[in-house]
Amino acid sequence: MAKGYWVAHVDVDDVETYQSYVAANAAPLAEFGGRFLVRGGQRRQAEGTSRARTVVIEFDSYETALACYESPGYQAALALRAPVATSDLVIIEGYDP
Repeated sequence: MAKGYWVAHVDVDDVETYQSYVAANAAPLAEFGGRFLVRGGQRRQAEGTSRARTVVIEFDSYETALACYESPGYQAALALRAPVATSDLVIIEGYDP
């Protein structure tokens, strides 16, 4: 079974308030087995455009990745993030040869 991933590009406007989102998303991510593979960090923009921060979270399956995003716990966390950050998020199925 192919894994599922959240790939997010984020611009944070209010770092202090954004931390409340980070704290609130910990429980739903743990509940659905989300594991951070990339969480900010050093990067080089080789092509195109992007936002300031990149985050990649791995889940055991695409279905689990979708369920986490749609869960009440994550939606409550998202409500904290929305006013203080702009993001592009793709939920994608991994390659399973």
